[in-house]
Amino acid sequence: MGETTVTNWFGDLASHPAVVVEAASADDVIAILRDPAKYPSPVRAIGSFHSTAACGAADGGTLVRMSKMNRILSLGKDTVTVEAGAIYIDIAKELEKSGMQFYINTEIGNLSAGSAACCGTKDASMPGEYGQVGSYITGMKMAMADGSVREFSDARAEEMREARSSYGTFGIVTEVTFKIRPMQPLAVRHETYSIPDFVAKLPELLGSGESIMYYLFPFENLVTVEFRHYNLEATGEPDRVAWPLRNYMWGTAGPAFCARVTEDVPSRELGYKIIDGFCALWRFKLENLVRSDFTVAGDQIIRYPTVAGASKYTFSFWAFPEESFGASLTALCDFARDYDARHGYRVNMLFVGYRVLKDQQSLLSYTWNGNAITIDPVSTANPGWEQFLDAYNQFSSDRGAIPLLNQTPGLTRAHVEKAFGDRWRAFAAARRDFDPGNRLLNPYFRDLLGE
Repeated sequence: MGETTVTNWFGDLASHPAVVVEAASADDVIAILRDPAKYPSPVRAIGSFHSTAACGAADGGTLVRMSKMNRILSLGKDTVTVEAGAIYIDIAKELEKSGMQFYINTEIGNLSAGSAACCGTKDASMPGEYGQVGSYITGMKMAMADGSVREFSDARAEEMREARSSYGTFGIVTEVTFKIRPMQPLAVRHETYSIPDFVAKLPELLGSGESIMYYLFPFENLVTVEFRHYNLEATGEPDRVAWPLRNYMWGTAGPAFCARVTEDVPSRELGYKIIDGFCALWRFKLENLVRSDFTVAGDQIIRYPTVAGASKYTFSFWAFPEESFGASLTALCDFARDYDARHGYRVNMLFVGYRVLKDQQSLLSYTWNGNAITIDPVSTANPGWEQFLDAYNQFSSDRGAIPLLNQTPGLTRAHVEKAFGDRWRAFAAARRDFDPGNRLLNPYFRDLLGE
């Protein structure tokens, strides 16, 4: 174990590398990988370190910080190429200056390009489109375990599928090319349903031609659905207020308020009445203020503070098959209430979820077999959170849900083997081929792979 302690953004996962080094160029990364005496294994690269699972841990090894590699290298007609440490929101702002945007305007703007290229992400799919950022990455350069450089592209589709879900176990991504598009007016609206009504209307809503994201309040028996679609008939000036208001409530005011209530209100019953009242206000603002026929898609992206403060929050992720989602959602609400009755614990924020369309661009895609809708508990990690997640992981696995290796804390080898089956074995074989000396293999992946 090293003497340095590095935590993830939320602060609940600690890594103890022997060496922490900042890479300013691809040559720096190559030099690190070629010098195991100075830079011991495992070597792991991190960007903003927003992962909620220990995929970036480098205990006793070398942690490579990529944030200095943040240049935009080229902007073409329908692609942008950047260094791996460039963060999503910075790239989006530069694209906007040229009238361009990402296909997926994912919420966590601190996502680094390198992480987007080789790790899992989520966003509600627009009609006929993917919901995972990596699926719109058409090429990447990677410094391999031996210090050689390899290019991956759609020209070699199978290798590209493997690289998109390599999680830094094949090599360290140094350069990324995204597919981009001209800016398009984006319409958004929110509607609240009782959970039984939502489940009953789900087939109709799924066929509405809009993307679907939702906020779930199981103890109030309510769900607020966010609908989006591109509105090419929009005219006038875009609404630049709707998304910042949503982002402030979701990314700043909400977690700060819920954490403060949890810490300062001694009565559990009163505390949750206060939180439920805040959530009612949240729903009112979503329904009445975050509603527009013309917004800018990039305004959805949130720039979180570099160092987490009072508004920090954490989450988990499981993607449930769409065809059985209504039953799974009903069962989840029963599970949450029953868990609270037996253990005196409930998440102190809410659950959210995203409809993500079938996608085989990544070997470990959670929608490989078909459309899925996620159920993601969100919390400020109030006491009992970790124990709840253990139970929630088993609930989700039992219902055939698929996790994300970087966003699902508490995963076991049994969970991933059940979720991915032959694809997990294919990933293990590819990893051994690309890194036979285990230069990049940390304990997290060693345990999940059983190596």
